[in-house]
Amino acid sequence: MKWIRFTTGPTTSYGIVEGTTVQPVRGDPFTGYERLPQRLDLETVKLEVPVIPGTFYAAGMNYARHVEEVARAHGVPAQLPRQADIGYRANNALLPHGENVIIPADAGDKIQYEGELVVVMGQKARNVSEAEALQCVMGYTIGNDVSERDWQKSDRTFWRCKNSDTFKPMGPWIETDFDISNARTQVRVNGAVSYEFDTGAMIFGVSHFISRMSQYVTLFPGDVIWMGTDGASPDLRHGDTVEIAISGIGALRNRFVRASA
Repeated sequence: MKWIRFTTGPTTSYGIVEGTTVQPVRGDPFTGYERLPQRLDLETVKLEVPVIPGTFYAAGMNYARHVEEVARAHGVPAQLPRQADIGYRANNALLPHGENVIIPADAGDKIQYEGELVVVMGQKARNVSEAEALQCVMGYTIGNDVSERDWQKSDRTFWRCKNSDTFKPMGPWIETDFDISNARTQVRVNGAVSYEFDTGAMIFGVSHFISRMSQYVTLFPGDVIWMGTDGASPDLRHGDTVEIAISGIGALRNRFVRASA
């Protein structure tokens, strides 16, 4: 099942995608819903971020080649993380599929993508085991963790380099039927393949992250966990379009536009 948040006229609501149509619902997939009788053409609705999370979590350095690329860029030996640590991102940075990422006018030239699998929680999780963890997941979507790498060197809390408005595209929908074991992530820049990798080739998997996190923090329905990326990104320029496709989910596409000074 594919869940979207969408807007028609003045109303934003949830709906279920079936082929090329959307069936609106009353309510939401987290607290309960009722299917409404009408059908809408998917192409005629405005897609929104598929969920506004209560808490926005992000795993860093969770793919070996990404760790190696970062270490090589800094001229230091690669050291894989020894435990699954989590960070936080800001909701103000969320951006729907199809809308423009705005590069601040004073940003440097090192604007980069990170194509990520996003876990969407469906049930409250506290002190769950790895065996129980996936039962708490509603589904999965796609994220683009945009970064300004020059700012990243000086922003002690990543408040600006990772969380500027529009720096976190997410969507286009939540897929509830997804098999990570067979999934591939492919990133295309202006239609050309830039990078691809096995989505499930994580250092620490989804179950491990949820279980470890839940020993210390309570995860709630609607919370999201971005699971990290592999490889490295080229520096993006004004006008570039980045499309992140994960097999079994779909594709998230956004254009990058530099703001005027």
